[in-house]
Amino acid sequence: MRGADTQSLSDGELFSIIEHGIRLTGMPAWGTGTPEGERDSWALVHFIRRLPNLPSEDLERIEQLTPKSAEQWREEEEIRRFLAGEDVKADPASHKHDDSRQ
Repeated sequence: MRGADTQSLSDGELFSIIEHGIRLTGMPAWGTGTPEGERDSWALVHFIRRLPNLPSEDLERIEQLTPKSAEQWREEEEIRRFLAGEDVKADPASHKHDDSRQ
């Protein structure tokens, strides 16, 4: 959202994307059809505009609060355990392999 492509969109375009989504992409519609929902969407537009100028500590905090996938959690835990000198045993379920040779 800090990238030039996003930042070059008009406020109205950002609002429309937030409210209505983008068909056939991973961007869902977030609009509720209520005045409160529209206020929330406009607040998000204003937040997106501020992203390029946020201090690095704010960006780090946002990153900490951003939800992570199960795979990201596993990877972070593996790194933490390795750096702590703990015995890191490979989890066979987390490794992908090619069964086509069997």
